[in-house]
Amino acid sequence: MFKRSMTSALIGLSLAGLSLAADAATGMSQNERMDAKKALIKAIDGKAKQAQIMNDMIFSFGELGFQEFQTSKYLTDLLKENGFTVEQGISGIPTAWMATWGEGEPVIALGSDIDGIPKASQKPGVAYHDPVIEGAPGHGEGHNSGQVVNIIAILAVKEFMEEHGLKGTIKVWPGVAEEQLGTKAYYVRDGYFKDVDAVLFSHVSNGFGTSWGGGRGNGLISVQYNFYGESAHSAGSPWRGRSALDAVELMEVGMSYRREHLRLSQRTHSIVVDGGDQPNVVPSKASRWYFFRETDYPHIKSLWEIGDKMAEGASLMSNTTWDSVVLGSAWPQHMNKAIAEDAYENIKLVGMPEWSADDIELAKALQKEIGVEPEGLNTEINELTDPPDLKKNMGGGSDDIGDISWQVPTITLRYPANIPNLPGHNWSNAVAMATPIAHKGVVAGAKAQALTLFDLLTDESLMDAARDYYENVQTKDASYTPLLREQDQPAVHLNKGIMAEFKGDMSEFYYDPEKYDTYLEQLGISYPTVRE
Repeated sequence: MFKRSMTSALIGLSLAGLSLAADAATGMSQNERMDAKKALIKAIDGKAKQAQIMNDMIFSFGELGFQEFQTSKYLTDLLKENGFTVEQGISGIPTAWMATWGEGEPVIALGSDIDGIPKASQKPGVAYHDPVIEGAPGHGEGHNSGQVVNIIAILAVKEFMEEHGLKGTIKVWPGVAEEQLGTKAYYVRDGYFKDVDAVLFSHVSNGFGTSWGGGRGNGLISVQYNFYGESAHSAGSPWRGRSALDAVELMEVGMSYRREHLRLSQRTHSIVVDGGDQPNVVPSKASRWYFFRETDYPHIKSLWEIGDKMAEGASLMSNTTWDSVVLGSAWPQHMNKAIAEDAYENIKLVGMPEWSADDIELAKALQKEIGVEPEGLNTEINELTDPPDLKKNMGGGSDDIGDISWQVPTITLRYPANIPNLPGHNWSNAVAMATPIAHKGVVAGAKAQALTLFDLLTDESLMDAARDYYENVQTKDASYTPLLREQDQPAVHLNKGIMAEFKGDMSEFYYDPEKYDTYLEQLGISYPTVRE
């Protein structure tokens, strides 16, 4: 972990005439630190074209969780070209990797999710539903942009470190299959963060901010229940059959009745994965996939136990057998106060992007299209607020960055690359994600991420404060108990069928930056395209 101390000797830094002198407390004076940050901001402005190309390229891939092969190849090739060593296939996940550059302490790891969602194909810049390919997956959650934020930030900081001989190690990793909460707990289990000093995560938003503490959203366990019966002719001899589909339906009936008597903070939802083959054959196998969400580990475990009881009851009623498999998990998040406060100052320094009239027109037209107030785009950064009362947490979404946040001081940067008041996990959330809105938001996010990375690398007092909060506040009376069981393995089979169906057609629409300035130009889209 980060134990190095800086002396008051000169580090010998210069950038465009800048001279940075280290002091005992932070490594440099406040004026020198500010000059360095201004230089980093200028360097990232110089990478805006590269950010746009990366953002649009990943958007055009539109790959689903565990199947992000094109996305991962593109990103790792770029990192290798810039001097990173890349460990491929970490935790037994073909599309997962860990890239490393630098030497010594501190060790800072940056991550973001890279997967899309089903049926979210959408032409960017078009303010109504207009798929590139009907029924195909796409980035209706904005995950095409997060690694762009990180890598653009890293390249700027890396150049600064190389020019001035700064020590430190930078790591980059992808959130594979985040929509299935499928990988980060395995990274933790396999020790990929045991020697990391801090983690900077990034996630798309319509606002610009960060947060600290816990009490926001839920953790979860993702479980598929498989039922086994006996087939028979549905008309000729149905009495000889034992329907696994009956068990699937009975389990959900039981869960639906039980929901009335569960805490308001829980979120339990499911889909039928396998309902049988055809009506005239009694289904001998059927499966249902559940997300059990709650605010803390004991209540997640309790929900899981309730699910097992419902499965057992459904099995008894239908005269079938059952088993289950864990497909993913996520601990409730807890973000670091010291790093969040530092990041917030950097966000204030960067400020919101300047939106054009076209950007605002697209946002208002899309908001009107989906039936919400046409308010346009956010123009002010979010406030850094205290965490909510844990007892008043009414639950919500999940992200498996929570598991990592309990291993090492962590924050999430939310950068302004999308449109407010959209439903999430929807075609409408893809509309802005390869337009100037996303391009500007990504550059703003990269600036803030670079400045915080720079602070972590050069300010020993910040790392001390982050570690103090982690050890003496966050984990003082709480500890991490994995939701994963020893036998659980990453569900790398997920989404294979969907991508096999669509990837050939989707590949015809991959972005070609050698021929087209932007993806909008390649698709022949006039920006913005709105209803008459």
